[in-house]
Amino acid sequence: MGIGLAIAKQAAEEGARISLLARSLDHLEKAKQSIWEAYKVEVSTFPADVRDYDAVERAINRAGPIDVLVVNHGVYYFEELEKQGVDVVKTMIDVNLMGSFNVIKAALPSMNKDRKHKGPASIALMSSMAGQVGTYGFAAYSATKYGLRGLAEALQQEVIANNIHVSVIFPPVTETPGIEQARKTMPEITKIILDSTVEMTAEEVAKVTIKGIKSGSFSIPCRLDGRALAMATAGLSPERSFFMASIEVVFAGLFRFVGLLFQWNWYRIIEKNNSRKNQSPEVSGD
Repeated sequence: MGIGLAIAKQAAEEGARISLLARSLDHLEKAKQSIWEAYKVEVSTFPADVRDYDAVERAINRAGPIDVLVVNHGVYYFEELEKQGVDVVKTMIDVNLMGSFNVIKAALPSMNKDRKHKGPASIALMSSMAGQVGTYGFAAYSATKYGLRGLAEALQQEVIANNIHVSVIFPPVTETPGIEQARKTMPEITKIILDSTVEMTAEEVAKVTIKGIKSGSFSIPCRLDGRALAMATAGLSPERSFFMASIEVVFAGLFRFVGLLFQWNWYRIIEKNNSRKNQSPEVSGD
């Protein structure tokens, strides 16, 4: 199960009216059926490619007023940038970053004007811990996920007057069919680094996501190490809780140091792997 379906199921469990947008009609129908079988909740589905603004706008207009918009789509291909095709880089930028702009821009008019109540609304963007710290083989992917944070920080200033809260979710490596497929072709160094972390399930990420959205949090890390990373990289991100802001100020330096320890270990892994590759094979002679 992917994170998007897990979030939809978590929302269904809490009684939300759900609309799903995805490129594949087949995947949408399977998701709709899965949610119905689990929660007996009707789901509206809208096929559209997030890279096509006009198609996205038509789908969102058909869906009607939106109280909570979860921008969860994304693709990833892990490879050294020197080896990665420009077309692959462009695909990630177009889907992950431009696709997010398209979805949000299409949804904003109804979220600003057509909501049935004047309570807070939410826009949640699914970033990644790769949007907080760069990792070997993630150059293009991390660029798109870092971009989502910049989008969210600026957007929050634009929509706060309309009582819309923007959130960014930073999950770690998550157990999904996509990551298992990616492991087959990712660089060996990337595998070693990822294997040093513990994966989360899509259901775990979904529960944290819904809880964070309901609390109005801007930054939504998914577990303790993610919280530490969020504090170390907080910068000028919005923080609505004075208590959490105080914690960040007090512990930012400590978590920055802890983060550097992990990063230094990654560089040792990279150096060791590159040294092994650069060693010439032994040649025996008479």
